[in-house]
Amino acid sequence: MKFDSRRSPVMARNGMVSTTQPLGAMAGIRVLMGGGNAVDAAVATAAALNVVEPLSTGVGGDMFALVRMAHDGQVTALNASGRSAAAASLDELVNQGMDVISDQSPYAITVPGAVSGWQAIIDRYGNMGLADVLKPAIEYAEDGFPVSEIISRHWDFSAYRLEGGPGGPEMLLNGKPPKPGDVFQNPTLAETLRTVAEGGAKAFYNGPIAEKIANFVQKMGGWITTEDMADHYAEWVEPSCTSYRGFDCWQVPPPTQGLNALMALNIAEGFDLADMGYQSVDAYHHLIESMRLSFGDAMQYIADPAHMNVASTELLSKQYAATRRAMIDPNRAQAVITPGKPPSHPDTVYLTCVDGDGNACSFINSVYMGFGTGLVVPTTGIALHNRGSSFVLDPEHANALAPRKRPFHTLIPGMVTRNDELWASYGVMGSMQQAQGHLQVISNMVDFDKNPQEALNAPRFSVRFEEGIFLEDLVTTEVVKGLQAKGHPITVREPHGIFFGSGQIIRRDPESGVLTGGSEPRADGAAIGW
Repeated sequence: MKFDSRRSPVMARNGMVSTTQPLGAMAGIRVLMGGGNAVDAAVATAAALNVVEPLSTGVGGDMFALVRMAHDGQVTALNASGRSAAAASLDELVNQGMDVISDQSPYAITVPGAVSGWQAIIDRYGNMGLADVLKPAIEYAEDGFPVSEIISRHWDFSAYRLEGGPGGPEMLLNGKPPKPGDVFQNPTLAETLRTVAEGGAKAFYNGPIAEKIANFVQKMGGWITTEDMADHYAEWVEPSCTSYRGFDCWQVPPPTQGLNALMALNIAEGFDLADMGYQSVDAYHHLIESMRLSFGDAMQYIADPAHMNVASTELLSKQYAATRRAMIDPNRAQAVITPGKPPSHPDTVYLTCVDGDGNACSFINSVYMGFGTGLVVPTTGIALHNRGSSFVLDPEHANALAPRKRPFHTLIPGMVTRNDELWASYGVMGSMQQAQGHLQVISNMVDFDKNPQEALNAPRFSVRFEEGIFLEDLVTTEVVKGLQAKGHPITVREPHGIFFGSGQIIRRDPESGVLTGGSEPRADGAAIGW
């Protein structure tokens, strides 16, 4: 879906929010203007997106964040992803004849971790409490909101997933997905959010909401219990970081695929992409091959860090990147990518908020695929995610299903600092496109001096594994033919399609404090500043 319009970067000094839906961004702006900081605005925006884009995100999913507070300049990482149930059993599923976990199965439901993350990040860094930051979301849910164009399209595409449980009609309008401009209300979700606003995360993981979730999951055949809910907690973890041409690039560590983006940057750093030329055949070739090599390692090694048999530091070493880079032929795509051997010792919304003091929060929250499992807990408005479908049913794999284990996560918020100053808070959502999007927008800004909006507008590639390489048809015919001549199996897809992800970027000038924001042209979103 493409509209004949253009976007300039948005500029402001007092604060900025950039995300996939303007009403979501406005929720964050309201909080900033009311005295909240970037972290308060991030939670307000995430909660509002739960209402206006329920197929992509919500309290039934997980979240991760990177935070940098101006007063100390430290980048911190929050992992609020849930674990599998204590009763989860790989053998049980294999004995049923399964070789994968269906994305619509109750077995795919892990404990939803988002609310614990909202609480943890507000407690540590916020100026406000949950009661204040959730107000805009509750208002949208109670009073209704007009459904936007692209979200309506995705709602319609995902509506079939709601047929598996009795709560599905709560996500429909008179039994059908809402059309653009339809006003949608979600009173049951409003009540859930109000309960969280008044009682905090404890009200979600203990008491009636947790009981409803556990009872429903077990009724549908899954494993989650009230004990699993009560035992959940978010964790502050050490962020992963690598340098790229003098810029420090930060990611949340495993079980996210943040290492995937950083490994690709490490490999690409060894090539003079600027000399090759912006959107040239050679630049695309070397970025694609860097990404393919990174994927080869990510899919083999990244998992719950308690179960990884390779240290993140080894995967991120510049020496290891050099060995992988040496495999790239400048004239020919590799036919097969295999994992390397590092030394031994594993559907979504993204938002970014930066306030006038330079505090930044890069935040991602997801139920994974459209409406997650499609199983909506009756009378709550909670669509339960399906992140457990990422587990592997091979007991020897690092990401094998096991009790009380976090699955591999595609979710990755990003941040870049330079000379110990905030340079960019950014992310690109879209499942396995996320790391690829991070590589491409960072290269666009660092190698080719593009502003945030230009970096997001640029045509993208998508490494699709067995499907080859997808390119947006905004890429020139010369580039397509040049990549095919190097052996890349290219498929040209419609511009602004669902395969290429959706990103948001806010950059900050350390001298003037000016914020420059870009928002994805492939989504309904906006960067809004004041």
